[in-house]
Amino acid sequence: MNSLTFPAAFITFFSVIGPPKVLLAFAGLAQVHPPRQLRTIALVSSGAAVVVGLVTGITAPWLLDLFHISTPALQVAGGLIFFLYAVGLVLGMHLGSDGPHQDAPDLISGVRELLMPYIVSPLAMTAVLIEAAARTSFSWRSTVVGAYVAVIALDLVCVLLLTRVLRRTHHATIELLSRLLGLLLAAVGVDLVLDGLADLGVPGLGDRY
Repeated sequence: MNSLTFPAAFITFFSVIGPPKVLLAFAGLAQVHPPRQLRTIALVSSGAAVVVGLVTGITAPWLLDLFHISTPALQVAGGLIFFLYAVGLVLGMHLGSDGPHQDAPDLISGVRELLMPYIVSPLAMTAVLIEAAARTSFSWRSTVVGAYVAVIALDLVCVLLLTRVLRRTHHATIELLSRLLGLLLAAVGVDLVLDGLADLGVPGLGDRY
């Protein structure tokens, strides 16, 4: 997962937290929140995601040293958390949410719904930590954070442009796509866990590719 250029880092973050994954989360909110409130939720949650990514990326080496975390261990932990979340999508459980939507959804409940899939995505935070810790220079960590922020900005633009389309998407369609995406994301989580176990030297996994 270690990238050496801004475009490569951008592609990494686009694959783990880009519009294809984020729009589905916002589509569910669009069914119960009015357009103006949905746009506010998009702005607030995107701002929070930028702050989290910025702090995580800049302090990555110190965070890993402080908690004595190795890159393989981080891959295993991030993959497991993401796998559990993806399984929840497949089963229609939507882990990390408030459960059934309130009768009068507000800004706080909307932002809370986006904590796991968007603001503090386990896979995205794992990618930020691993990428930022790949080199010791501040300029490289700034490049990683810049790529992450660029993807968040792209997500925000897509949500703002497609708000009306998301509101008109049928709930059954969103549920179907959510379960399909959950299956694909579960595979990503498993792959990340296997990468971490291979790096830890578990027999039989080093030559799996």
